[in-house]
Amino acid sequence: MKAELRWLPAFIGLGLVWGSSFLFIDLALRSFSPTGIVFLRGLLGAASLGLILVIRRDHLPAWGFHWVHIGVVALLLNAIPGFLFAVGQQWVPSSLAGIVNATTPLMTVAVVALAFREQKPTANQLLGLGIGVAGIVLVTNVIDRFDGVTLLGVGVLLLATLSYGVAMPYAKRHVTNLPYSPYALAAAQVGVSAVITAPGALVSGILVHPLYASALWGILGLGVLGTGIAYVWNYRNIELAGSVIASSVTYITPVVAVVLGVLFLRETLSLSQLMGGGLVILSALLVQERWMPIRRK
Repeated sequence: MKAELRWLPAFIGLGLVWGSSFLFIDLALRSFSPTGIVFLRGLLGAASLGLILVIRRDHLPAWGFHWVHIGVVALLLNAIPGFLFAVGQQWVPSSLAGIVNATTPLMTVAVVALAFREQKPTANQLLGLGIGVAGIVLVTNVIDRFDGVTLLGVGVLLLATLSYGVAMPYAKRHVTNLPYSPYALAAAQVGVSAVITAPGALVSGILVHPLYASALWGILGLGVLGTGIAYVWNYRNIELAGSVIASSVTYITPVVAVVLGVLFLRETLSLSQLMGGGLVILSALLVQERWMPIRRK
């Protein structure tokens, strides 16, 4: 393979793993509670990343105030959305969850516009927000028919992507520039998320049904691959291809989620929901300014 394409295998692998995460959650819910899922994915992810740190002879951040910022990011980027996605997917199919997850860039821009005033949204980003809202309306199916369960589930998932949206600018301001390797920061972040979610899992219970093999494979895939190895692939893509190409994997994940949901879980989506998913992806292109139909003066 040509040197300039060395990033491609990990890029494809990351798209498949993150796109499969919604299938993994659906499988895990057959045996595990939402609190158990978010705790176990953090625990398994931290163990995987910790092993990678040992192999790389890297080390966790030094104890100090840096861990406060890492803890905030762990709460907003792992603990809260991890729990909410597990809750929401009790009511909506995994394919729809994958589509809703693509609203993360919209939430990030909205949060930046409201809370981080030094970063003003552009005209293209505002257009993207409008298109994204239209996409969400179609995804929730409120035009074709009022489905309270779907609306409730999508609402929970949107709260999860809002948490992502708060976490992204916070991490950029307080964590990404800390003097540690991205692997060390990822391991610390995921490890803290396991600590944060442990009490809830222990109080409410980790298992709610008998332990099925499919649920075990789901939680292993979610924790080891989706929360552990995926971080390594993501950082490798950034190093080899740059952040622009690396972040474009988010456009692959909803497609993978829909395909896997149809193939393995026999899920179906209405035409309006598929159209809404297309609008959500288009809005993500606009808010990340990958496509700029409105030219700056």
